[in-house]
Amino acid sequence: QFHTHPSAELQDLPREVFAVDPTSICQNPNTEVLYRCRKCRRALFRGSSILSHTEGSGPTAFSHKRVTDTAQLCGGGHEKCTSYFTEPVQWMEPALLGVMEGQLLCPKCTSKLGSFSWRGEQCSCGRWVTPAFQIHKSRVDEVRTLPVANLQAAKT
Repeated sequence: QFHTHPSAELQDLPREVFAVDPTSICQNPNTEVLYRCRKCRRALFRGSSILSHTEGSGPTAFSHKRVTDTAQLCGGGHEKCTSYFTEPVQWMEPALLGVMEGQLLCPKCTSKLGSFSWRGEQCSCGRWVTPAFQIHKSRVDEVRTLPVANLQAAKT
């Protein structure tokens, strides 16, 4: 006997919603930045999947999150963001179906990478991002991939 899911409307997300899983072969344009799980090295998403957002300011940045002026002078805007906000990637699909929010775990080693919320989440810079697929920068490594032709050479 089957129970219908409480939020069946989120049950079937159109395929186009999801970015291609970077472990799928033949998808790499020349050189691209890839982000891998720091623990098990599984490729998680591409640089092109990161959604940029302007830094939060004014009412969007909660006062307790506001960074002192000296810290602001130190670097460009995005050093304040401790997470990447990405488009949803295919491996996230099982976690996203029928739920409004939850954790994003590595599909290989299940270490916690971040969280997601269809309602949105606030970035550390104060900007509210909706919907939010938030991956903590500390949980992933940035890797520059080589063109496929060079892969064999790189392995030797």
